[in-house]
Amino acid sequence: MIAPQTPDTVLQTATPAPQHLSPSSEAGTKSPQDSTTPSQNLITPQRQNLTTQPQQNCHSPLTRSYKLIEFRGITLPFLKQYRIGFPALDRRFRRQMAQTQLDIVHAHDPFMAGHEAIRVARRQGIPVVGTFHSKYSDDFQQVTHSKTLARWGVHFIVSFYTKCDQVWTVSNSAADVLRAYGYKGAIEVVENGTDRIEADPEIVRMVSECYGLGELPVLLFVGQMNWKKNVRRILEAVKILVEQGRALKLVLAGQGPSEPEIRALAAAMGLGKLVVFTGHVSDPQVLHGLYARANLLVFPSLYDTAGLVVSEAAALGTPALLVAGSSAAEAVKDGENGFLAKDTPQDLAERIAWALEHPDRLREIGQAARMSIPRPWKDVVAGVLDRYEELIASYESRQR
Repeated sequence: MIAPQTPDTVLQTATPAPQHLSPSSEAGTKSPQDSTTPSQNLITPQRQNLTTQPQQNCHSPLTRSYKLIEFRGITLPFLKQYRIGFPALDRRFRRQMAQTQLDIVHAHDPFMAGHEAIRVARRQGIPVVGTFHSKYSDDFQQVTHSKTLARWGVHFIVSFYTKCDQVWTVSNSAADVLRAYGYKGAIEVVENGTDRIEADPEIVRMVSECYGLGELPVLLFVGQMNWKKNVRRILEAVKILVEQGRALKLVLAGQGPSEPEIRALAAAMGLGKLVVFTGHVSDPQVLHGLYARANLLVFPSLYDTAGLVVSEAAALGTPALLVAGSSAAEAVKDGENGFLAKDTPQDLAERIAWALEHPDRLREIGQAARMSIPRPWKDVVAGVLDRYEELIASYESRQR
């Protein structure tokens, strides 16, 4: 949770996101779960940009320095890449919050942190925004192996967002998911930001040496090592390419609960020597180096509600290959600023082969992605601040 140290304040809440690789990546970073202390850091990198960027935006009354108010949490034993917090049981946190006057509350998850956001907002008589990020039904079913429990979980999710004064999603596809869950209210799409980055040749060289990439073409996946990310499809496609006699490296960047099984499958397919598992990468420069070194980001996930890693790769001029119709592919036009394929190993392999056989065109598509896909954080934050101020004014007028 965050709050400016002024009367003009915003509270943001978030349950721990998956362990990530970089300060803006879907695949890794020094986020809450990386901490060895019992305190739960509630600002994940994308949300942190919404709290640090306003300090550079002088036109708004919400441009102040921020403090972090933490509450305690524990690692989930069955999903060790996640932590869950208990704000209602943390007296220090509750005491600090009682002393902090806010103007608006923004919840980034519908669980304990989200319900604490509702409690704080109602107590102070201020509006609350809820952002919907994830296909929770898939998560519930993966953990419980029960469609009935997954349906109950979805009902819980919808009930939370119904209590919010305004609901945002990170993409049009995410809005469709929330509506499919049964949410009937208005939804506003507020995309994540990504700033364009210039590749550092020395970092790229060091990354290439560190991971033994040599001069071979590099395919990159950035995300949780989790079957729900469709990693199996990447391995199947690469096996086809190898059987065709193509030399390449596949870098799987991230960590997650399925990593031992993914490693075992890669070995069983005879891909052990060409697949590089980076594990958790905490240094953003290393991730930037991987993006810049890669010829193509391969991200066939059908689970994700937004293509954040697609934007991050594009910010460094690396195009992405995605499954046509997936949420992550929302900003991609096939053959113009990226590539789209059917969700089959054969089609993925064909698109990868074409990309690697046309390096000049691949670079042109990468540059088109760089110019068309990333949206600078300053633009995102300016829009967010405007929305906050409009909602605050509207809420206050209704209370009079």
